[in-house]
Amino acid sequence: MKHISILIPQGETSLSNIEATYKMFSKVNEALERAGKAPMFKIQLIGISRETTLSNGLFTIKPELDIKDNFKTDLVVIPAVHGDIQKVLADNQSFIRWISKQYAAGAEVVSLCIGAFILASTGLLNGKSCTTHWLMADEFRKMFPSVNLMPYKIITDEDGIYTSGGAYSSLNLILYLVEKFAGRSIALLSSKIFEIDIERNSQSPFMIFNGQKEHEDETIKKAQDFIECNFRHKITIDQLASMFALSRRNLERRFKKATSNTTMEYMQRVKIEAAKKSFETNRKNINEVMYEVGYTDTKAFRTMFKKITGLSPVEYRSKYNREVEVG
Repeated sequence: MKHISILIPQGETSLSNIEATYKMFSKVNEALERAGKAPMFKIQLIGISRETTLSNGLFTIKPELDIKDNFKTDLVVIPAVHGDIQKVLADNQSFIRWISKQYAAGAEVVSLCIGAFILASTGLLNGKSCTTHWLMADEFRKMFPSVNLMPYKIITDEDGIYTSGGAYSSLNLILYLVEKFAGRSIALLSSKIFEIDIERNSQSPFMIFNGQKEHEDETIKKAQDFIECNFRHKITIDQLASMFALSRRNLERRFKKATSNTTMEYMQRVKIEAAKKSFETNRKNINEVMYEVGYTDTKAFRTMFKKITGLSPVEYRSKYNREVEVG
């Protein structure tokens, strides 16, 4: 029987992550028992202490075990955390050390959503791939530059370490683990019971691009502002470099360092974000929106839109424009 430890971090944490993980693995056990088979999982809540208060005292969780107890686990699940990340990490140092110890002893480790910050603090993600909520991608990169962050991903799986994207995409990772441990038929049953799309693999359609401006390079911020105000017109990198008295190479280096995007990537993301908003709010056809955001090549527009959002322009408009759906 595989032992699953669902951690209860100190401070604000996601009750939905805790409850959903517990319930999904429990339902697998129930399905196996109905089929006359032995249950596969022993699921327990693990705390730093035997009682943890959440949401300013609104909820209290009483874990069955705490990290001082002597037990062996096979899978450690870190739920999402909320609030000041630095305080969360400081309050959960005991968990961070404990997670490293369990991994060294052979346990696999799962982080859900922003729980990736706790996992990354162990050092176990250094040089490995990881995902987290796309809203926290910039802060994560700054804190953990040695981790290969892939914010478009719903799930990563590397060397016994699993991470999930934002919010309820954690359900997709738990379903992925159900399939890995219990097989495809049980995973399909679980997907139907919990109404989870078993094939969803990208956060891209949900990402909102606001521009990465949490940096101190004022010249690059001015370049970003210029791009955002003039994205309908053709802008060249040489033009930007000349405007801000930089060499092309220096502009590219500073832009990448400040925003985690190349200058060209940033231009494309600004254009595609404008196109997304247009598709969401009006009934213009694909070509009208394409020209509106500064593209003249239909194939190039469709290719870039799909690369960034994971959907074609037609699929995106059908999915997110209510007028199109009603019409």
